[in-house]
Amino acid sequence: MTSTQSTEGARAHARAQAAAATTAGPETPTGVDPAAVAVAQRIPPGGYANVVLGRGTRVRFADPSGTTCAHLFLLRAESPWERLNVADTVKVPWQAYLSAGHPLLSDQGRVLATVLADTSGHHDTLCGPTTDGRHQLHLAAAKQGLEPRDIGPSIALFRGARVAPNGAIESTGNGHAGATIDLIIHLPVTLLVANAPHPLDDRPTGDLDLIAWSAPTDRATNDDPEYRRAVDNTESAWTAALNTEVPA
Repeated sequence: MTSTQSTEGARAHARAQAAAATTAGPETPTGVDPAAVAVAQRIPPGGYANVVLGRGTRVRFADPSGTTCAHLFLLRAESPWERLNVADTVKVPWQAYLSAGHPLLSDQGRVLATVLADTSGHHDTLCGPTTDGRHQLHLAAAKQGLEPRDIGPSIALFRGARVAPNGAIESTGNGHAGATIDLIIHLPVTLLVANAPHPLDDRPTGDLDLIAWSAPTDRATNDDPEYRRAVDNTESAWTAALNTEVPA
């Protein structure tokens, strides 16, 4: 064993430990250029992530073991006072259950992201996180200079909930192992995600994979008039943000 009684010995020991460590992470999706990948993280149970993503980024969350739960919150990167509004995300599309084509709307009626693809079908927009999950989101937010008051209700991915005929909210658990959900980012966002149990399903979670890559030509297939109006609102805001010239 390497002695750690001297600086040189401690350094050698630390480097040996680092060399022996193996860090597993998500695989690059088929057909995606590795050079286009901006983020690739495996988030363990009880962990969290915070990343800033540009417009035109495609984000894939994956549930490798069929046991994870991802509590997701988004804020507009350059204007963090504009953030995910779960109530409008449910109300405007007339649908509480996430699936392909579903927008994630801000409190200004703009589309922060849209669900492009989903192989899980087990998500929840109704319950919010557990106390531990909210604490993890607060920790993730602090790394971006945000405070707890900046974090509103979140969405849970991979552990679902449904409204029963009698009005009760019931857990639907996880989907299959290897399930994924993809988002396309419409405006630059700060993405916060916490890997924690669901309020209606306190089973321990498994690893959560997060990978994001540049995909500026990817588009959602949603022709609903409510969605088109929200997209038009978003594009107008983006165009205005690019025009920083002050009139004479």
